[in-house]
Amino acid sequence: MQAPPVRATAIPSLTDALRAVESLLMSGGQRTARRNAWTSVLEDRRRAKDRVEAQRFYERSADGS
Repeated sequence: MQAPPVRATAIPSLTDALRAVESLLMSGGQRTARRNAWTSVLEDRRRAKDRVEAQRFYERSADGS
């Protein structure tokens, strides 16, 4: 019995597959705009998390804990 042949190319990840579909469906400017929008969403989430942490810190400080 022989071993099955080894693949010479890597199987693309889901991210790679989605980017390939994106490139087929959207022009370059649309891709850039979508990625910029997503980057903004992630940054907003980070700032919101920082605000919550700061609020908790100030509340603990005011309680004297």
